[in-house]
Amino acid sequence: MRTLGLIGSAAGGVERIRPALIEPAIARGWRVAVTLTPTAGGWLRPLGEIERIEQVTDLPCRVEPRQPTDARPHPPIDCYLVCPASANTVAKLALGLADNQALTTLGEAIGTPEMPVVVFPKINVTHVRHPAWRSHTETLATAGVQLLTGDDYWPLQGPRSGQTPEIPWSKILEAAEAATTQRP
Repeated sequence: MRTLGLIGSAAGGVERIRPALIEPAIARGWRVAVTLTPTAGGWLRPLGEIERIEQVTDLPCRVEPRQPTDARPHPPIDCYLVCPASANTVAKLALGLADNQALTTLGEAIGTPEMPVVVFPKINVTHVRHPAWRSHTETLATAGVQLLTGDDYWPLQGPRSGQTPEIPWSKILEAAEAATTQRP
C-alpha cells in the first residue's frame, strides 16, 4: 500500500483536508500519514478534526516532534503532499528553516533523492507580488519540488470579484499520484 505524507499548514482550507483530501486518498488506495504545522494543529484541535483524522487514517496526526526514544509514528512515505501550504510555509521551506515538525519532515524529504514532494501554495496575489516569492518558488523548483501553481490550480482572483475560488482537491490528489508513478 502506498503512503501519502500529507502536510497541512495554516491556510484557508486546512479545516477541510479530512473530507476533501484524506478520505478521497484513502478511497483511492492510499494510506495517509498527516503532519500539521503548530498553527494548523491549533486551528484543527478545537474542531475535533485531529481526532477525526486519526480515526480515519488509523495513524497519529503529528503536530509536535516525537522524543528521540519514541518509535517513528508513521510508515515510510512514498510521496509528500503539502496542502494547503501557506506563504510562510513555502518561504521557510525554500530557506531550509525547520522550526517545527512539518518543516523538519519536508526538509528531510527534499534532501532525499527520488522522494516526490508536491506543494499546493494557498496564497493570494499579494504574496506573489512580494519580491522574495519568485526566488522561493525557483529554489524549490530547482530542488525538484513540484509546485501546483497557476490558474489550473489556484486562480489568484476568483471567478467573480472578491470571491475566493474553490480548492481543486481532486486535481491536487491526482498530481500527487502522478508524481509517485513518475518516480524511477
